[in-house]
Amino acid sequence: MKKDTHSILSHYKYCPVCGSACFHENSFKSLLCDNCGLELFINPGAAYVAFIFNEQGELLVVRRKEEPAKGTLDLPGGFSDIGETAEEGICREVKEETGLDVISTEYLFTRPNRYHFSGLEIPTLDMFFRCNVRDISVLHANDDAEACLWLPVKDIHPEDFGLDSIREGVTDFLKNQK
Repeated sequence: MKKDTHSILSHYKYCPVCGSACFHENSFKSLLCDNCGLELFINPGAAYVAFIFNEQGELLVVRRKEEPAKGTLDLPGGFSDIGETAEEGICREVKEETGLDVISTEYLFTRPNRYHFSGLEIPTLDMFFRCNVRDISVLHANDDAEACLWLPVKDIHPEDFGLDSIREGVTDFLKNQK
């Protein structure tokens, strides 16, 4: 599904290689510099999302400490770092936000997203994983998580999640659990 990327493309005024102002939209996802010939593609950033359940079958959710969607529910996760695999990234993000050590991951699905940050709408591709963790007794909110909560599946309401892709991912995950 192609989504309009014009809004993010319009923020680029100068070529990042030569500094020319002759930098314009070339396609729905790229910009072209008439001066040096650079074609810059604006592709989605990779992000990771974790579904983690305890022995009682409750889902681990976090409350967002920062914008966007400050104060709403979220799942542990975040953006990829250069040079890491998706599996390394989801383990790192879970550790950063919750203190938990992931011992196994299972890739589930992806969802496209638009993440509002610093006045830009950043396109992302969110990769959802089911993760098993070592020891939940060390759970604590950290990084951009204000709180960590265990929710029984019956008490999970997708509308409580502040980010579109997370809300959609939770909805789809719950449908497949029935």
